[in-house]
Amino acid sequence: MDSVFFVLEFIGTIAFAISGAMLAIKSKMDVFGVCALGVTTAVGGGIIRDILLGVTPPTCFTEPVFLLLAIGTALLTFTIFYHNPFAHKRKITDVIMLIADSVGLGVFTVIGVKACFYTTQNPQLFLALCSGVITGVGGGVMRDVMAKNTPYIFVKHFYACSSIIGALFSYVIWVLINELVAMILGVIIVVILRILAARFHWKLPKVHLKNVK
Repeated sequence: MDSVFFVLEFIGTIAFAISGAMLAIKSKMDVFGVCALGVTTAVGGGIIRDILLGVTPPTCFTEPVFLLLAIGTALLTFTIFYHNPFAHKRKITDVIMLIADSVGLGVFTVIGVKACFYTTQNPQLFLALCSGVITGVGGGVMRDVMAKNTPYIFVKHFYACSSIIGALFSYVIWVLINELVAMILGVIIVVILRILAARFHWKLPKVHLKNVK
């Protein structure tokens, strides 16, 4: 079971590191900025979650394998885009970011739920949801703030709601069936919801004020 969790976190780290690195590239940051946003996106949510659950110092500092993986992924992403002029096409970058961000969101949402079960004796639903969603969206919020953008979860395609729904399903399936099924189905649900939301432009209601400067 530990190997399954390791593979999931490995995939999620790569996906989120690519997402953060590509936003940095689109924001015209240098190689250090690309690494910084890649690492922040990949491990930021986990750091916030660990502090919430009382795990100090956060796991990424005591077991830095995923932090180093995020750095390596960000550097590789920078190198590919630096030497490949075709990679700068907006359509290509948008598709890669959507896929990477969706996979990362799904994986880290269920990793957050798993962390709640593993670190608390009697994990409650609300705590598991908070742990899952914070792990899923926390790094992205930090990434967007560092890039001087409005955090993605407040303006785009049903983003945080996908994480909430995935965390809820993951918790329920974990309790009723088993943790492996909960992890896999949780990731699938989040990824499908994110891609459908992007494809069909699902958005939550907004207030549109007129004549406001």
